[in-house]
Amino acid sequence: MKSKLILALVALAINSTTIMAQEKIKQTAGRDQLGKFAPKFAELNDDILFGEVWSRTDRLGLRDRSLVTITSLISQGITDSSLVYHLQTARQNGITRTEIAEIITHIGFYAGWPKAWAAFNLAKGVWAEDTEGEDARAAFQRQMIFPIGEPNAAYAQYFIGNSYLAPISNEQVKISNVTFEPRCRNNWHIHHATQGGGQMLVGVAGRGWYQEEGKPAVEILPGTVIHIPAGVKHWHGAAADSWFAHLAFEVPGEECSNEWLEPVTDEAYDNLQK
Repeated sequence: MKSKLILALVALAINSTTIMAQEKIKQTAGRDQLGKFAPKFAELNDDILFGEVWSRTDRLGLRDRSLVTITSLISQGITDSSLVYHLQTARQNGITRTEIAEIITHIGFYAGWPKAWAAFNLAKGVWAEDTEGEDARAAFQRQMIFPIGEPNAAYAQYFIGNSYLAPISNEQVKISNVTFEPRCRNNWHIHHATQGGGQMLVGVAGRGWYQEEGKPAVEILPGTVIHIPAGVKHWHGAAADSWFAHLAFEVPGEECSNEWLEPVTDEAYDNLQK
């Protein structure tokens, strides 16, 4: 029994290492801007800071790393393009307009009021679209009976754009309502299982897409049912001009796991809209 447990832990560690390697962040800003002038600095920036430190998501998630970074920069009074970049990254990593306002307000009491004012001036620009987005979100909520839920921060690194998650049931069968803003989609991924497993999607509101590798994309409308067997590489998300929500049912199985892969490129996604 003990030997089986050890083997299982080793297998889990190997699988985690594989997944982490797939999540490694690729950064080229150093080489793009300083590659010829300071090649070593560019290398350290791209390969060490982002390629290794930011990529250690098993120790600290991207959302938390964004929070630590913007707090550090604001506290030092750094309000140049680097703060703008990290504010944009924080937004991509799931920090909302309401949260960033509260974060900067809190920082102001410890780091200084002028630093908070300067940071707010930049944050307003980064989250400018969210005021309109909140109105659109409220309008979309009125189209369906299930709640939109909270920002899908835990999985933000696997999505392009903003998504929201509302748990519907955790008993018998796990069901969640997943909402995507226009153009938002998740990465290619695979649901693994040694027996059973997979996922089922049911369109709730708006319009979206589902695609299996090597097959044409399928439009998802309210009432559309998508069956996804275990082992099938696929992605799903919103259409470019519509919010979208679907219920996600986790099909029971044995030794189920989820493997996240590469993002769906803008080129591939935009071809669906034509």
